[in-house]
Amino acid sequence: MKRSAQVAENEPGLNPVPEDARLQSLDERLRRAKTEEAVRSGEDSGKGDGDYRLGNRVLAELIGGMIGGALIGWVFDRLFGTSPWFLLGLLFFGIVAAFRNIIRISTKRSK
Repeated sequence: MKRSAQVAENEPGLNPVPEDARLQSLDERLRRAKTEEAVRSGEDSGKGDGDYRLGNRVLAELIGGMIGGALIGWVFDRLFGTSPWFLLGLLFFGIVAAFRNIIRISTKRSK
Protein backbone atom coordinates (compact mmCIF):
# COMPACT_ATOMS: atom_id res chain seq x y z
CA MET A 1 0.00 0.00 0.00
CA LYS A 2 2.88 2.29 0.73
CA ARG A 3 4.20 1.70 -2.72
CA SER A 4 0.89 2.55 -4.44
CA ALA A 5 0.72 5.87 -2.55
CA GLN A 6 4.21 6.76 -3.76
CA VAL A 7 3.36 5.82 -7.31
CA ALA A 8 0.21 7.95 -7.21
CA GLU A 9 2.23 10.94 -5.98
CA ASN A 10 4.85 10.61 -8.67
CA GLU A 11 2.48 9.97 -11.56
CA PRO A 12 1.62 12.94 -13.65
CA GLY A 13 -1.94 13.82 -12.97
CA LEU A 14 -4.05 16.71 -14.05
CA ASN A 15 -1.85 19.76 -14.15
CA PRO A 16 -3.56 23.06 -13.66
CA VAL A 17 -4.15 24.61 -17.04
CA PRO A 18 -2.41 27.94 -17.38
CA GLU A 19 -4.73 30.83 -18.06
CA ASP A 20 -5.13 31.49 -21.73
CA ALA A 21 -3.80 34.80 -23.05
CA ARG A 22 -7.09 35.35 -24.84
CA LEU A 23 -8.94 35.26 -21.52
CA GLN A 24 -6.56 37.79 -20.02
CA SER A 25 -7.03 40.04 -23.03
CA LEU A 26 -10.82 39.70 -22.76
CA ASP A 27 -10.73 40.54 -19.04
CA GLU A 28 -8.62 43.62 -19.72
CA ARG A 29 -10.96 44.81 -22.48
CA LEU A 30 -14.00 44.28 -20.25
CA ARG A 31 -12.40 46.28 -17.43
CA ARG A 32 -11.53 49.08 -19.83
CA ALA A 33 -15.04 49.11 -21.32
CA LYS A 34 -16.63 49.26 -17.86
CA THR A 35 -14.48 52.21 -16.78
CA GLU A 36 -15.13 54.05 -20.07
CA GLU A 37 -18.88 53.48 -19.66
CA ALA A 38 -18.76 54.72 -16.07
CA VAL A 39 -16.96 57.89 -17.17
CA ARG A 40 -19.34 58.41 -20.09
CA SER A 41 -22.47 57.97 -18.01
CA GLY A 42 -21.17 60.14 -15.16
CA GLU A 43 -20.80 57.33 -12.63
CA ASP A 44 -17.08 57.93 -12.26
CA SER A 45 -15.68 57.58 -8.75
CA GLY A 46 -13.74 60.87 -9.04
CA LYS A 47 -16.92 62.95 -9.17
CA GLY A 48 -16.20 64.87 -5.96
CA ASP A 49 -13.03 66.36 -7.40
CA GLY A 50 -14.89 67.52 -10.51
CA ASP A 51 -17.59 69.15 -8.41
CA TYR A 52 -14.96 70.97 -6.39
CA ARG A 53 -13.35 72.31 -9.55
CA LEU A 54 -16.74 73.33 -10.93
CA GLY A 55 -17.51 75.27 -7.74
CA ASN A 56 -14.17 77.06 -7.93
CA ARG A 57 -14.83 77.96 -11.54
CA VAL A 58 -18.26 79.40 -10.73
CA LEU A 59 -16.79 81.44 -7.88
CA ALA A 60 -13.99 82.72 -10.10
CA GLU A 61 -16.49 83.74 -12.80
CA LEU A 62 -18.60 85.66 -10.29
CA ILE A 63 -15.73 87.44 -8.57
CA GLY A 64 -13.87 88.06 -11.83
CA GLY A 65 -16.91 89.59 -13.50
CA MET A 66 -17.57 91.95 -10.63
CA ILE A 67 -13.97 93.01 -10.10
CA GLY A 68 -13.25 93.28 -13.81
CA GLY A 69 -16.29 95.43 -14.49
CA ALA A 70 -15.64 97.64 -11.49
CA LEU A 71 -11.96 98.10 -12.34
CA ILE A 72 -12.58 98.98 -15.98
CA GLY A 73 -15.41 101.32 -14.95
CA TRP A 74 -13.20 103.05 -12.38
CA VAL A 75 -10.47 103.56 -15.00
CA PHE A 76 -12.98 105.06 -17.46
CA ASP A 77 -14.34 107.32 -14.71
CA ARG A 78 -10.82 108.60 -13.99
CA LEU A 79 -10.11 109.17 -17.69
CA PHE A 80 -13.36 110.91 -18.58
CA GLY A 81 -14.20 112.50 -15.22
CA THR A 82 -17.66 110.92 -14.97
CA SER A 83 -17.64 110.12 -11.27
CA PRO A 84 -19.46 106.84 -10.54
CA TRP A 85 -21.37 106.24 -13.80
CA PHE A 86 -18.93 104.06 -15.72
CA LEU A 87 -18.08 102.20 -12.51
CA LEU A 88 -21.73 101.40 -11.80
CA GLY A 89 -22.58 100.61 -15.41
CA LEU A 90 -19.65 98.30 -16.05
CA LEU A 91 -20.05 96.68 -12.64
CA PHE A 92 -23.62 95.84 -13.62
CA PHE A 93 -22.48 94.49 -17.00
CA GLY A 94 -19.74 92.45 -15.28
CA ILE A 95 -22.31 90.86 -12.96
CA VAL A 96 -24.63 90.10 -15.90
CA ALA A 97 -21.76 88.54 -17.86
CA ALA A 98 -20.72 86.48 -14.84
CA PHE A 99 -24.24 85.12 -14.33
CA ARG A 100 -24.53 84.37 -18.05
CA ASN A 101 -21.29 82.37 -17.87
CA ILE A 102 -22.45 80.57 -14.72
CA ILE A 103 -25.72 79.58 -16.39
CA ARG A 104 -23.77 78.38 -19.44
CA ILE A 105 -21.47 76.30 -17.22
CA SER A 106 -24.37 74.78 -15.28
CA THR A 107 -26.36 73.78 -18.38
CA LYS A 108 -23.27 72.30 -20.02
CA ARG A 109 -22.52 70.28 -16.87
CA SER A 110 -25.99 68.75 -16.56
CA LYS A 111 -25.96 67.16 -20.03
